Amino acid sequence: MKISPRKLNLFLMFKLPAAFFTGVRTKYIDDNKCIVTVKHRWINQNPFNSMFWAVQGIAAELTTGALVMQKIKQSEKSISMLVASNNATFFKKATGRITFTCDEGYLIGAAIKNTIKTGEGQTVWMHSKGINEDGIEVSHFNFEWTIKLKTPN
Repeated sequence: MKISPRKLNLFLMFKLPAAFFTGVRTKYIDDNKCIVTVKHRWINQNPFNSMFWAVQGIAAELTTGALVMQKIKQSEKSISMLVASNNATFFKKATGRITFTCDEGYLIGAAIKNTIKTGEGQTVWMHSKGINEDGIEVSHFNFEWTIKLKTPN
């Protein structure tokens, strides 16, 4: 089964309802790129009339995490994934529709090949940029993903 935007959005509805109800939606995914949007609304705002930073983080993490899930699925191996660390920088108030993009699927692909080859866990930093409707970057997120082969019980 191929991962698609529709399947990811259904996954959000059932497994990550906070993401779904705050308006986070996957728009595009291929082997190396994932695009997720979220619109500033009452349900996801902060007291300063812009999007709450955590909602931006959910959307940004999804762009990287969807690529990790997809590459694991393609490997046909039992591999665990976990965010070990993250950080973010905010440049402008997030209002309107914010589009988060990660185009670093090749990084996780190489790490998965390496963990399968060596049997050792790997870490990889993946980045996601949030751009508003005017093309201005409002936030930039970095996620350190760890992956490792699951050991049979």
